Amino acid sequence: MKLYIPFVVIMLLLPGLSAVAQSTSGFKVALERVLWHDNIDKQQGKLVPPGGVKVSRDESVNLQITDALTRGVDELQLKFEQDSTMTSQEKVKYLRSLDFLLQGFNAYYYRKNFPPTIAPALIEAFEKCVELDRRKESFLPVIIENSYGVGKLLVEAMRFSEDNPGMAGAREVLFVKYCDLYPDEILPELRKHLNSPSVDSLIKVAALHDIRKVYDFAQARDALANRIRRHPDSLVQLIARMAASPSGQIYFPFLDNLRRGKITFEEIDKVKDNDLAYFRLLVRTRMDYVRRTLPPYNETISEMQSLAKMMTNRAQRYFIREINALHSEPDHVRFRRLDGLSPQELYYLAVLGEDEIYTSSYTRGVYPAIFARMANPRGDSLIMSVHGDYFRKFIKMAAGYNTLNHFLGTMDKQNAETLMKAFVIGLERPGGTRENDLENAVDVADSYSSIMDKNKDLANFILNEVKVNYTRNVQDNNKRGMVIYNLLRILFESADTARKTDLSAILGIPSVYNVKRDELADDSGRVVQQVFFYGDEDKDGQMSFANFMSMFRGRPEWKVDEKNPDFVTIISTRGKPVHIYANRPLFGEHDPDQRAQERLAAYLESKNLKPSIVIHRGHSYHLPSTLKGLSPSAKIVVLGSCGGYNNLNEVLTICKDAHIISSKQVGTKTVNEPILQAINNLMVGGKDIDWISMWRELSARFTTGDAKEKFDDYIPPYKNLGAIFIKAYRKAMGEE
Repeated sequence: MKLYIPFVVIMLLLPGLSAVAQSTSGFKVALERVLWHDNIDKQQGKLVPPGGVKVSRDESVNLQITDALTRGVDELQLKFEQDSTMTSQEKVKYLRSLDFLLQGFNAYYYRKNFPPTIAPALIEAFEKCVELDRRKESFLPVIIENSYGVGKLLVEAMRFSEDNPGMAGAREVLFVKYCDLYPDEILPELRKHLNSPSVDSLIKVAALHDIRKVYDFAQARDALANRIRRHPDSLVQLIARMAASPSGQIYFPFLDNLRRGKITFEEIDKVKDNDLAYFRLLVRTRMDYVRRTLPPYNETISEMQSLAKMMTNRAQRYFIREINALHSEPDHVRFRRLDGLSPQELYYLAVLGEDEIYTSSYTRGVYPAIFARMANPRGDSLIMSVHGDYFRKFIKMAAGYNTLNHFLGTMDKQNAETLMKAFVIGLERPGGTRENDLENAVDVADSYSSIMDKNKDLANFILNEVKVNYTRNVQDNNKRGMVIYNLLRILFESADTARKTDLSAILGIPSVYNVKRDELADDSGRVVQQVFFYGDEDKDGQMSFANFMSMFRGRPEWKVDEKNPDFVTIISTRGKPVHIYANRPLFGEHDPDQRAQERLAAYLESKNLKPSIVIHRGHSYHLPSTLKGLSPSAKIVVLGSCGGYNNLNEVLTICKDAHIISSKQVGTKTVNEPILQAINNLMVGGKDIDWISMWRELSARFTTGDAKEKFDDYIPPYKNLGAIFIKAYRKAMGEE
């Protein structure tokens, strides 16, 4: 039995119904309307398959949708035909509208905001619109009371009722409903609807949703930018004033205090051109903001992320890079730029400089200066003074740079224990003042190996706290918490027994201990390496490139091609094929490094060469460029001094199973070159990489002094607990 009855059949079943024309089926209906009834029947056939609609596991839902699209539509057709008060022209008008309604529903079927389940509401709302339209009354209330999807289909279907008093208002309501659903589209849409009476209210909504976007639009020279600049709302006025300034970005970190009247543009202007004074203002603002996010205030602060980014930029650019660059100078010269900084300002230099700070810059400069400048040099007082901001990062760095025992020793034992409990607790909770809520867990994972090496009692304490928190999350049935703490437990228990514990098997991830050559080779048996170099004003990049090339020039086992002005090609002449491609480090205007890297990437693609080993040779502030060019085919990634969470996360997002070698400080040729030579020797020899064996052999070459210290700063893949944690977490949470 068919699930819908074509209109012509209904007409046959109605005895005595008159018509003005004879149909081929033997009943009379006006010829000018037969076509529209047939069109409606065809749309019903497209929407309702044999056996009825099957879009839900709930059969009652399927029946309601089927009923609306069959019986509901049929009854409307019949109603129009039976209504003696309707002229033939009106009947055609509303039949055509019904046809367009079903066509629209067909076209949007299953799209977002147009699920099949809106069918009953859609047919009911259409009937209401027709009744109101016939009485010359506004159908605006129907559009208001229904969803955006229903409203859009109705307005499009009622196109033949432009004279309805509610049509203009209906389109406006529909526009506002769309903006409510898609706030990111408010400003682009407003450019097309500047005559809308809702312009000002929607600009305000856009400002509350995305301040940066309003800022960008306010900088344009068009009618919408003028409306933004003339807007009466105080927040929009602030944004417009910032956009009008050539240095508007410097105000973003202070936006919340500007809104509240706690600071003025003039006060910021006084320090904006002084790096030291501006950084100090940023730190004071950060400490105030963090305090206000905590109980009892629990405030939401605008542009916290902008503040963190600006602080990081100024800390690294003005302070960290300067003291790093002076690493060969006496300490009183090297650390002069730190003079006058408060313990809190030095604290933020440390945690925000994590990706760039040299070991000696931290251990001989920033860290000791923190406590030297405290009236009462206690670590717990320091953490309390910054309201716990970035405290896990500080502890992680202290562990990595072997200052954790000193840090905890500056406070009472009970407070030290409480702080380390806080270090581990609450890792399952998203949110807070940190921009990425998984970073805290990765910081805890990263710190454990260093703690195990220097303080086994503390490591056991942390492991026990991990187990306690795992039990708590089991009791709370918190899946995220159970995954995080179970992973940490597994990683920590295996930290000093890498050979006895097969992390890969336990965690269900690819091996972290070895890489088979076959996995690195392409279909032709070639292992392809790509090396990213950067030209620097201080010539560091150029010197690094020269040292790198000395490993291959003049050696019979390697063929070096340096004819290309943008990159060099190095190919093994003995053993298994290894191809190495490195861009030249170029310094100058218009970013010649990027041009060279792009041309190398184009060459590799044209030759179907897919790098399985990628090496970053440059300062950490160049790393975003390397990551931008990182090939998803990479299986081994050597980062140098760029092993922080954000970089690990990005690498593993691009190359989910990558083995990552990173360092606690800047990469150095003393260590880099032996690592690369060891990898190349294995690849040319057709052998697999066993990281544990390889690292043991390398460590035998670095046994004393500065060389050992630098090598110890390098973290092999099987000890990179942060990277392993991210891989295992994604696997466990189904985020692969």
